[in-house]
Amino acid sequence: MDLELLMKYGPRMLHGLWVTLQLVGISLLIGGVLSLPIAMARLSKNKFFNGVSYAYVYFFRGSPLIAQLFLVYYGAGQLRYELQDINMWWFFRDAWNCTILVFALNTAAYQAEILRGGIMGVPKGQLEAAMAMGLKPLVTFFKVTLPQAMISSLRPYGNEVILMIKGSAIASVVTIFDLMGETKLAFSRTFDFEIYFIAALMYLAVVELIRFFWERMDTRLTRHLRPANEQ
Repeated sequence: MDLELLMKYGPRMLHGLWVTLQLVGISLLIGGVLSLPIAMARLSKNKFFNGVSYAYVYFFRGSPLIAQLFLVYYGAGQLRYELQDINMWWFFRDAWNCTILVFALNTAAYQAEILRGGIMGVPKGQLEAAMAMGLKPLVTFFKVTLPQAMISSLRPYGNEVILMIKGSAIASVVTIFDLMGETKLAFSRTFDFEIYFIAALMYLAVVELIRFFWERMDTRLTRHLRPANEQ
């Protein structure tokens, strides 16, 4: 490994990594907030809410993330005057805002399906016990159903976080100087392919840290579900 190359461009790549983590972290938080009403709409017996949420999830899970990003970032430019009329051009002219919006909407679709699966996996006996105790439906959902659904969904959530970390590399195509953006800039100045190897190692290190943390958290939160001889 070229240490001179690492010393020269390493700090900028670390800054790009911090931008990547900010981008993914904010998107996951917003997506997590959006996922709950989407999941509830997917479980609803109301055909309108169920249909709209199904179409939303189908689109964002079925189309490439990069296509969604281009659709919003470049498509907003085609609607500049309309967006100015409603005072929203300030938001859509910024690549950072567009990327956050697309990433959040995309991960919300995946998180909603993960959460829906977790909710459907809660044993009916738990709900019957809550009803027998006289708990109201809203209290039952937030005190009984949702906590159990979140625990059973931990591993799929971890996979979604890792996929978002890796998928965030496409932000560089709309001038975001995340880790991949800084890597491409460094390569354009050095034409040294080793710079991509360094970036790959940095992505790998982040993914391994997340995987390690998630496994520990999953082990701790699900210890009551394992047999006594395995705890």
